[in-house]
Amino acid sequence: MANGLTERCKNILLKPKEEWAGIDGEPASVGGLMTGWVVPLAAIGPVAGLVGGLVFGYSAFGVTYRPSVTGALTSAVIGYALALLSAFLLSKIIDALAPNFGGQKNGVQAMKVAAYSGTAAYLCGIFQIIPQLAILGILGLYSLYLLYLGLPRLMKAPEDKAMGYTVVTVIVAIVLFLIVGAVTTALTSALAPRAVTFGDSGGTVSGEVAVPGVGKVDVGKLQEAAAKMEAAATKAKSATPADRQSLAALLPASAGGWTRTELESSSASAGGMGGSQAEAKYEAEGKSVRLKVTDLASAGAFAAMASAFKVETSRETESGYEKSGMIDGRYTMEKWNKSGRGSYGILLGDRFLIEAEGDAPDIGALKALVGAVDVGKLEALAT
Repeated sequence: MANGLTERCKNILLKPKEEWAGIDGEPASVGGLMTGWVVPLAAIGPVAGLVGGLVFGYSAFGVTYRPSVTGALTSAVIGYALALLSAFLLSKIIDALAPNFGGQKNGVQAMKVAAYSGTAAYLCGIFQIIPQLAILGILGLYSLYLLYLGLPRLMKAPEDKAMGYTVVTVIVAIVLFLIVGAVTTALTSALAPRAVTFGDSGGTVSGEVAVPGVGKVDVGKLQEAAAKMEAAATKAKSATPADRQSLAALLPASAGGWTRTELESSSASAGGMGGSQAEAKYEAEGKSVRLKVTDLASAGAFAAMASAFKVETSRETESGYEKSGMIDGRYTMEKWNKSGRGSYGILLGDRFLIEAEGDAPDIGALKALVGAVDVGKLEALAT
């Protein structure tokens, strides 16, 4: 079953049109789809978030917070339960809407659409194991494209009404996602899109997916992105995390006037994927910054989606800005607050993340600290 699940994940992401054709005629049941597909895949995000939070913690402006075991476990359990409920409710909505768009009501087919279209979103949950990369979870929006291809076919909606059916379902899916996020936050606390442009009915897609307050994802070249994802996945298939002490050795004792005062390292794994990290604290003239080097190992196959889809984020306020995107062939993340705090990080080879965050004279100081890590030695650790 594990091999079958892995193969289907690969096919639905890289060859969605062909895979939906096969899924359409397969015998199935609502219960079988839930237990055989949604249950294992929906667990990726909660489990990765649990491990990432407890081992790596959540960092912002030089402060790292690690939740209690009880709090982290509670959040994971609630998130998982609501993810399962969301998939089931979405299938019911898809089934109920079918007659309004000339489609055929069929509970099993609707469950297929809800389950398999969510594959990208489920798999992108792995980014939660490295909290600093959680923003890349927006790549799960590829699931909207999967929905666009599979919904009309499986629910037998006529071509002239397929687009309306898809758009309404997408809106419902987004609203459902926002509600689940709000409920998860509320329950956890108690207990411890601007535009989507699709192509023609031939199954192509163009334009961008804009995420209010976050940025945009270019989905105009899906075949190109799929090829890059496949190449990265093949390369990273047998990757194992670099030794955490080897990563620690790359953090200099001093750099650019900063002096290292603390050094620690850690490693973790979840769902067959792992990562390792080394982190050091640096001080200079009353200011402190934390420099981190993280190895995503096999999870780097998903990080490849950032460049494949040309993910860009941008937000500016009166107090500062944050942005991310490709610079000189590397995915770069940058934040700065006018109070003198910020972060700067780069992703190397879709695998290694180097990030500096904390108090600094300017963003240039953080960039210089990141540049103090020997990139050649870091990339040599790839296995």
